[in-house]
Amino acid sequence: MAWVKIIHILCVMGWMTSIFAVPRALIYWKREHARLGENGPLGDLTFRLYRFSFGLGVIAIVTGLWYGTWLGWPAWLHLKATLVLVLAAHYLWTGKLVRRAQAGEFRESDMFLRIFNEVSVFIVIAVLWAVVAQPF
Repeated sequence: MAWVKIIHILCVMGWMTSIFAVPRALIYWKREHARLGENGPLGDLTFRLYRFSFGLGVIAIVTGLWYGTWLGWPAWLHLKATLVLVLAAHYLWTGKLVRRAQAGEFRESDMFLRIFNEVSVFIVIAVLWAVVAQPF
């Protein structure tokens, strides 16, 4: 069972990196697109980062469900799973922004993207609190 926990932790760390990096990279991608008039190397890098970490997110969620089943789903884990679902929805929304950016469509302002990026930080802090405090 320890190997599942190790895989889970490694995939979560990789996914978290992208959760924080991709929305921030969208800001710079938008600026690069405005400067060049087309998608440059930053757009390709952002897309590839999103695509790679999507797989890590799937593995993290699957191993988390497996580990939760092994633990017997204590009450605090229901809170964590709900918060992770919110985080996954945020990540899927990020993917929608990336797909639109690939088409050269940047509707959101820099301020919106900055706030959008910070929302994920608060969700991750809530997940960490649920895991460490195990409030229920």
